[in-house]
Amino acid sequence: MNTTGTAEKGLRLLPFHGLRYVRERVGSLAAVTSPPYDVVVRPDGLHHLESADPHNIVRLILPQAATAADRHRQAANTLREWLAEGVLAPDPEPALYVYEQRRGDLLQRGVIGALALSAPAEGIVLPHEDVMPDIVEDRAALMRATATNLEPLLLTYRGDGGVTGTTAVVERVARRAPLLATTTEDGFHHRLWSVTDPAELAEIENDLMARQALIADGHHRWATYLRLREEHGAPASGGPEHGAGPWAYGLVLLVDTARHPLQVRAIHRLLHRLPVADALTALRDLPGSFRVRTVGGSLPEAVEALSEAVTGEPGAVGGNAFLLAGDGRFHLVDRPDPDLLARTVPADRPEEWRALDATVLHSTLLDHIWKIPDAPEYISYIHDTEAVVEQAERHGSTAVLLHPVREEVVRELARQAVTMPRKSTSFGPKPATGLVLRNLAAER
Repeated sequence: MNTTGTAEKGLRLLPFHGLRYVRERVGSLAAVTSPPYDVVVRPDGLHHLESADPHNIVRLILPQAATAADRHRQAANTLREWLAEGVLAPDPEPALYVYEQRRGDLLQRGVIGALALSAPAEGIVLPHEDVMPDIVEDRAALMRATATNLEPLLLTYRGDGGVTGTTAVVERVARRAPLLATTTEDGFHHRLWSVTDPAELAEIENDLMARQALIADGHHRWATYLRLREEHGAPASGGPEHGAGPWAYGLVLLVDTARHPLQVRAIHRLLHRLPVADALTALRDLPGSFRVRTVGGSLPEAVEALSEAVTGEPGAVGGNAFLLAGDGRFHLVDRPDPDLLARTVPADRPEEWRALDATVLHSTLLDHIWKIPDAPEYISYIHDTEAVVEQAERHGSTAVLLHPVREEVVRELARQAVTMPRKSTSFGPKPATGLVLRNLAAER
């Protein structure tokens, strides 16, 4: 996204006293980290992380208890215990943090800091997806209880393509000895540096003040930040100067995608109460609604067939396609009837939005044909392809696999202030949770 000169006020990224694990008090840094809360596959992934180390960050981001109130209270108590025991400790100086992720040929670097919050109408930070109110409420209650930003959002901006401004600082700092380095079990190597030099902080500030950012990952946490800022005294359209104190800022990782392009993946759906046989029957009861065919081979081969269907085949009616799994086979659902789409997809949005696979899935398949409410007891959103298929087969439900949205489509809709259906995209690599936290209570 070309982000220079498009906002009256740009990005304001402030240093903070990073709250970090004391490595002598934990088994290893890798053992206490976690993927972001919404990427952890429950219950298997949750149990795996909890057993990796008694101080794994998942005990804060996904606490386990009988009720929501008990979960949030447990997380707050756990955080207080870890602070008192010296498991977590704040850095002595406020800093921005350069963060690097590397695996094979993939390299991503960015800056972690406390970002001044802004409403979408201000054109500084642009969301591109809708959010689910129950998840926002849960994240808000957890953040109220802990008074801590437990994991950074992933935001992107596009620099000028050169090594100047923020990017120059990032590349320069990355040549120094890091604060920490660790390798997580997914094969990613992580390094973190602090930036405290006034000249370098000023270089970053001056570079970002004329830029805007796209939320790549963390829409629910961003909505949580805005809700809590308003609760603490700042109106939804106001800036930090309106008096919300530390609640006027939120923890983010900011990446220049002109320098380090992100990967875009799909987020799949697990339909808990819909067996594959019932899903297919409903489609066949509406002849011509979609083409339905079983595809042979392994999961990677079926995913390749999905990709080919989305990119288009000779004579194809439409570009939307989905892969159903859960009965030990793979079923390709594609070529939707244009008349059916015209009747079921809202017409008051841009054509790019109406053509999204997620739009057609929710408006046509879930709402009209399968009649499945978009509620947690009916639908789970799972990033990992193998995990969603395995869970569907284990529980007799239906996995719906989607193809990724092109990044330029995401940017164009964000520019038009049009939000995509929730959980439409998964940008990555995502920052590991647990390397640096932000304690708001310490900033009061």
